[in-house]
Amino acid sequence: MKKFFEEFKNFAIKGNMIDLAVGIIIGTAFNKVVSTIVSAIIMPPLSLLTDDVNLSNKKWVLREAAESIEEVAIGYGELIESLIDFGIIAFTIFVMVKFINRFKEKSEDPSNKEVETPKNIVLLSNMEKLLQEQNAILKKKNN
Repeated sequence: MKKFFEEFKNFAIKGNMIDLAVGIIIGTAFNKVVSTIVSAIIMPPLSLLTDDVNLSNKKWVLREAAESIEEVAIGYGELIESLIDFGIIAFTIFVMVKFINRFKEKSEDPSNKEVETPKNIVLLSNMEKLLQEQNAILKKKNN
């Protein structure tokens, strides 16, 4: 149990938990923005194209409402709107990850002089060069 708490302490102190919390907060806000875009900007023109059919109101009624009985229905229109939300969010995250990976690849390339390479990558690159030189010297000695 002590090891578990030690691992959690290291996780929290190293900033991973803070990064995760920030990501969740930004993701939640982004979801709200996308939901608003879908419901207020994308769905109204789609409604016009479908003879003023509002997708969020579309449903399959399984049981009609009566005096003391509530209606039972499957709201497939809300599902369609949620799928549109998901598609926009997934595409946006895909584009952002590709964008970030492109810069990450540039920064990790020691031969690229446009972007400052992190010190750990430079050190590893220098170690690789030294090992290659050492291997070349050893091959010459063996021949």
